[in-house]
Amino acid sequence: MNIALNAEGTPLSPYLPDEHGLFFIYHFTADGLRTKDAAEAAWTWRSYQLSDLRARREIAAEAALPAPVREAFLGASQGCHIDLEDDWLYGDLPDLRHDYSAEARGLGHFRFALNEKMLIGARKQPLESVDLIRKAVESGSRKFRSPADLIEAVMGQSLDGMAAELHGLGDTLDGIEDRIVRDAWHSERQSLVEARRQLVVIHRQMATLTNLFRHLDHSHRNELPDPINDMATRLSHRAHTLYHDGEQLQARTRLLQDELMAKLTMQSNQLLYVLSVMTAVLLPMTIISGLFGMNVGGLPMVNTPMGFWVVTAIATVIAAATYLFVRRLGRM
Repeated sequence: MNIALNAEGTPLSPYLPDEHGLFFIYHFTADGLRTKDAAEAAWTWRSYQLSDLRARREIAAEAALPAPVREAFLGASQGCHIDLEDDWLYGDLPDLRHDYSAEARGLGHFRFALNEKMLIGARKQPLESVDLIRKAVESGSRKFRSPADLIEAVMGQSLDGMAAELHGLGDTLDGIEDRIVRDAWHSERQSLVEARRQLVVIHRQMATLTNLFRHLDHSHRNELPDPINDMATRLSHRAHTLYHDGEQLQARTRLLQDELMAKLTMQSNQLLYVLSVMTAVLLPMTIISGLFGMNVGGLPMVNTPMGFWVVTAIATVIAAATYLFVRRLGRM
């Protein structure tokens, strides 16, 4: 495998930054092929570790970047955004964190700035789409003729990852729905809550991306080159499609939650009905046993050998009559 080199020819690691906070530097020819010779490069891709103080110093000292772009790189995250400043397209876009462990799964942020000659990227956590594109560059399996091509590839991978997440959540909802229909739903409440939480996160990001690219199209269409306008249109369409897919899945989760709540309510009503019947049946017996349990004179059948059985029979008959009456009321 080819190893990326810094300006001094020292190998860079894609996972550990060098002394400048750089993960890697890749040079590309006009044909989109990677080259190790910076002199014949048409454009360059640099990737920084944003949480590294050395990288932040390098970005702050980058004279080619306009001040608003440097501030966007180094400032506290204000959520996703994309904008244009002095021919530099820059922004903060969502991407799935690399799933090296179950705890790492989730959404991270990819900050970038590009013009015709340079793409500068920065991130705090390992990002899945960026790493996939880096591997494609290393293997030479894809050509990137411009920074815009590479950003579109990164965002395309990110959208593919989110589409896969939505597909997986759809399969999860299918399983939950099957179990609810089979009345095997008693352990599905937490699974449904977790699925809906993940859907909310992805759906918000799709809504954000759709609005970002729409804003870029409306605000800077006349200032941007046609390839970038076309890229924004394609990504906006894909994000909008995934947004609607997420909406449909969210509607399914709400319907499943409503059905689950209806089943829980039905179960509660059944339990309350059983308790009501038991209370109604035992109430006459409780009253009779309470009356005959009083330690006062004049109680009937105290000295009768069959008194206990007579009182028991009376209480049983009254309880049975009460039970039949309550059951009849329950069927009305």
